[in-house]
Amino acid sequence: MNTTFRPSGIFSAQWIPTDSDGRVERAALASHIAFERRHGISGVLALGSTGEFPHFTVDEREALLATVAELAAPLALIANVTDIRPRAAITLGRTARNLGYSAIALMPPVFFPVSQADMLAYFLHVAEAVELPVMLYNFPELTGKRIDLATVAAFAERAPMCAIKQSGGEFAYHRELIALGREKNFVVMSGSDTRLPEVFKLGAAGCIGGLVNIVPELMVLIDRVCRLGELGDSTAAANVMKEIGPVIDQLTFPLNVAAGLEARGFNPGVPKTVVSSESRALYAKIVAELVALFNKHHVALAPAAGA
Repeated sequence: MNTTFRPSGIFSAQWIPTDSDGRVERAALASHIAFERRHGISGVLALGSTGEFPHFTVDEREALLATVAELAAPLALIANVTDIRPRAAITLGRTARNLGYSAIALMPPVFFPVSQADMLAYFLHVAEAVELPVMLYNFPELTGKRIDLATVAAFAERAPMCAIKQSGGEFAYHRELIALGREKNFVVMSGSDTRLPEVFKLGAAGCIGGLVNIVPELMVLIDRVCRLGELGDSTAAANVMKEIGPVIDQLTFPLNVAAGLEARGFNPGVPKTVVSSESRALYAKIVAELVALFNKHHVALAPAAGA
């Protein structure tokens, strides 16, 4: 089914800083989103995997959707409403609609096994109830379930599908999804932050990434040169992204994003789960290595970071 909204460009998979009681650090979030906006991002994915949505109750997620909408307007906004409970996903989706979000994102429901037919039924059920464009969100490493190509095609034929976000290790899947998108009238937004020139060469419409929180200016530059064809040289920016990748990947996601934020000068808040002494030591190592990398490449400390 056709829908007029098509995401494109660089979207932040928005990090959500919280205190030791799990309350949102609004000032830190506002400072960070303002920083991303100054560097030209196109939109925000609220409460995606980088936003650690499973740590929040439905009520907290509704409140966060409102906060992000307020702080990020008038950027394009996509709300990840994924939940194992269809009723919760619908509640969140309707809240997003009332708040003016452009679309919702849906991952497969987690924990229990689910067939592709039942996955499709879940997507269609939520989409019909919410009445917003839908971006499917494929991240098998987190959900334990791959959204197969036939399921994507069937959904696109029966629901207002605007995009699919392709994340995880199966980079080659971009090719099939982009080809299908051209046939079924949806776009592909990549989660492969460190491989943007390749992603855009394949025909992706943009990127929704965790590293946008850390180096939005580099990713926006690559997008403008490699996808939009603007004059400029993005080689240095692409090379810095490649250097960031191995450093960040020393620690598990999404705690590694928090380390990147701290290295850039932001307050990432308190971890939302228990973190071992080993991971804390590795976190400190990554922060130090990223600070050195940023200094080497003249990536400045974020203005007003930590506010």
